[in-house]
Amino acid sequence: MTETTPPVFLVDRLPEGGPAVLDGEEARHAVTVRRTRPGERLTLSDGCGGVADCVVDGVHPGREPWLELTIEARRDEPEPALRVTIVQALAKGDRGELAVELATEAGADAVLPWRAARSIARWDEGPRGEKALARWRGTARSAAKQARRGRVPEVGDPVSTAQLAALLASADGAYVLEAGAEHTLAATTLPQQGNLYLVVGPEGGITAEELAALRDAGAVEVRLGPTVLRTSTAGAVALGALGALTARWR
Repeated sequence: MTETTPPVFLVDRLPEGGPAVLDGEEARHAVTVRRTRPGERLTLSDGCGGVADCVVDGVHPGREPWLELTIEARRDEPEPALRVTIVQALAKGDRGELAVELATEAGADAVLPWRAARSIARWDEGPRGEKALARWRGTARSAAKQARRGRVPEVGDPVSTAQLAALLASADGAYVLEAGAEHTLAATTLPQQGNLYLVVGPEGGITAEELAALRDAGAVEVRLGPTVLRTSTAGAVALGALGALTARWR
């Protein structure tokens, strides 16, 4: 497939305008992986909505490669009126990272890891848990670049069921994806603005106690359709439905 839009490179701070420099790991990727050449175009993003369209004036390879750029235009991508957070139960192997990747490409504004009772994966409070969280955050960054997004979804610290219930209690909309729910997401009255949470359970399902706690917090159980989806794909499918059912894609 022919690439129709310039690649995105993330920077800590967006240059004001005119001449600019891209260095560090992003420049290394541009030079050694993408083999960027003078005259090509690329996009810089600060991951918070700031975007700059650039043309490459010079490429300097070496141990510390860097690119000379000219900024042609700057813009800010506003946050959507309806901000959607995917609450993703911890999943075994790379399924959690796949869930983050797909949700990011589908437009999630934030991802919240959830320590569900039946999650096979267990993130401890030490280095192993920090490493797993860093992988989720790195996946969100990479997927946002791949999707040409100006905003990288925030991946929060993992929460317990009690902490999750407290968050849902103050949300403008909270929905638990359950294959056996009576009502579909499409038949639900959805908010058009504010903060909406979509809760995706683990492979083993959400326990009755967890469902009761989330219901008490105001969450509504919904299903997406007649089939049962994996924990790694359910969030992305729900985001697609939300894009069509709300003004997020308009």
